[in-house]
Amino acid sequence: MRALELLNYLAALDDEGKLTALGGVMAEFPLDPQLAKMLIVSPEFKVSNEILTITAMLSIPNVWLRPPNQRAAADQAKAMLTVPEGDHLTMLNVFNNYSQNKHDRNWAWNNFLSARALAQAENVRAQLLRTMEKYDIDVISLEDEKKRNLGIRQALACGFFMHVAHKEGENYVTVKDNQVVALHPSCGLDPQPEWVLFNEFVLTKRPYIRTVTEVKPEWLLEHAPIYFDSASFPKGETKRALQRVANKRRGTSDEGERKTRSSREPQKEKN
Repeated sequence: MRALELLNYLAALDDEGKLTALGGVMAEFPLDPQLAKMLIVSPEFKVSNEILTITAMLSIPNVWLRPPNQRAAADQAKAMLTVPEGDHLTMLNVFNNYSQNKHDRNWAWNNFLSARALAQAENVRAQLLRTMEKYDIDVISLEDEKKRNLGIRQALACGFFMHVAHKEGENYVTVKDNQVVALHPSCGLDPQPEWVLFNEFVLTKRPYIRTVTEVKPEWLLEHAPIYFDSASFPKGETKRALQRVANKRRGTSDEGERKTRSSREPQKEKN
């Protein structure tokens, strides 16, 4: 039932449990449903080239190496490639740097990265690209880096809106499950934003979320309005935060409508 609910929220199944047109294309990709949805809708944000890379990187083992006797050097090398806005953008940056330095056999080793895992990501990317071409899914990119990063984060939200946590005090609380979690030490987010999406839930001495990127609550309400209907949330800070965002969006919409109506009204002629 949880799996059917997930597919319904992703619009892969309709309310009667039948496969939608989107779901039919999602089924052709050898990916988890969230990854497939994210990849298919990414052209809407003009970042499908980058999402293709991120999807490939999420489909392989961890690329970072951290030898016990070289932890400080490994952490320093990782910091040089880290993108503060999120771990997914860091993955993209790592792959792009790997592609640019493929002629240097020592590049991955010097940066404490697994050359084998990165080569595997390259193969996965090529396979997914062929499937995208088969179904005429455009592979496009934005030139402006700031707009591109925003588009990437929005596309991530379209696939992983069920993996969202809201900051409350010093910790994060997962949406709907109300599980108190902390950012994993490997996360590169700086500073800690109010809303994040994550790919992994890790339980060691305490619950952690890993592979994390900042998202805006407005995107969640826009791209997953049914899931983020505040009426379905238990009382708490997360529900209040969503209601504030919804009220703000509604106020902005009402104001825009008033301005449009005003501009359409005939102006009184001056005597």
